[in-house]
Amino acid sequence: QVQLAESGGGSVQAGGSLRLSCAVSGNTYNSICVAWFRQAPGKEPEGVAGIGSDGSTVYAGSLKGRFTVSKDDTKNTRHLQMNSLKPEDTAMYSCAARFGSCSTLSFSLYNYWGQGTQVTVSS
Repeated sequence: QVQLAESGGGSVQAGGSLRLSCAVSGNTYNSICVAWFRQAPGKEPEGVAGIGSDGSTVYAGSLKGRFTVSKDDTKNTRHLQMNSLKPEDTAMYSCAARFGSCSTLSFSLYNYWGQGTQVTVSS
């Protein structure tokens, strides 16, 4: 079992930045991938970025360059740095985990989910 808890969401004006955090606990001794997903009202969930235990990363192509994923092993926390935010980035952001490689952002392959944190970007 893996438990995840997000923090850091909020409201920001277009062009601003936010950093989301995902605290990971439980069975993290095995290779684990933690990824960020977002879902806007009326839309399908969208993979944003993920980072593996070995530091490997995967990004949604459209977001790479504005969003950066990182990890702090001393605190067992993953971060999502979001820069140059746009109103279309408004969504509920959730972190999720799966055992194994970090080669996919297919949400159906992630077994453990946090509660999510809201990000709202105003124009």
